[in-house]
Amino acid sequence: MAVSGNHVKVGVFADVPNMYHTGGQRLQYDVLREFACRDHAEPSRLNAYVTFDVDRAQRDPVYREGATNFHAKLRDYGFKVVLKEVRSTEEEPHSPSMQGGTGAQIDLAIDALLASEHLDRIVIASGDGDLVRLVQAIQSRGCRAEVVGLDNAALELRQEADFYISGFMVPSMVPIDNRQPKRQNWGEPGSRVRGQCYWYEPERGFGYMRFLKSIQPGLWITDARHPDSPYDTAFFPVAQLPQSIRPSSLPSRNYVFEFELAPSERSEGMQAIDIEAVSAPA
Repeated sequence: MAVSGNHVKVGVFADVPNMYHTGGQRLQYDVLREFACRDHAEPSRLNAYVTFDVDRAQRDPVYREGATNFHAKLRDYGFKVVLKEVRSTEEEPHSPSMQGGTGAQIDLAIDALLASEHLDRIVIASGDGDLVRLVQAIQSRGCRAEVVGLDNAALELRQEADFYISGFMVPSMVPIDNRQPKRQNWGEPGSRVRGQCYWYEPERGFGYMRFLKSIQPGLWITDARHPDSPYDTAFFPVAQLPQSIRPSSLPSRNYVFEFELAPSERSEGMQAIDIEAVSAPA
């Protein structure tokens, strides 16, 4: 099995309905592909599983055109679009039947398992806990299983994966809606980024956020002091935390925060200000 460089073969299997309904309405699937192939790996299989409401498409040209354009964009990025037709219920004409979403997930599981024989790494874009067994089966075949989720990703899925990351934390995967017309690039002073609190000192009332600077190899090097680490950190005082967050719950990997980077009041590094909780436990 290939283990390094561009000999690594990667497969991406995206559960589009799950990602959409957990905060990924604006998810950039080209960035998902870039992240999956971050170490110059070869994208051998890219599948995007989508649902299409047949009844709504017949009566709603805006929906039909939007869905068609979205599917075309996925294909432009190199994804095979695996379409699962669903039908609205009479009670909720704009709500597709969940059976279609379940069918798309079954297709994803079968395809990923079959492809794992020929791949070195599979990236599953979903937070559904029903996929835990799939992750285990992929791993049993000697294939690495990574998961990219969004809001409320199942804890058991996150723990079972060889590597898990929230898509909110990957630069530009879920675009940040900047409040001012001119903003710096992700990771630069004045920009807004997303990260997690990895250290908090309750007695002194401050802590540190860790965020991914850019998409690059070495995601396991979480110590930002290491020269090859893709991460950076930002100091924050407890007063900058949103009122909805209990400081006693920190540090925690269950929260993803969005914040602005400003010059630090304590050192030459950066400080997190205007902090918001983007993703939190259900």
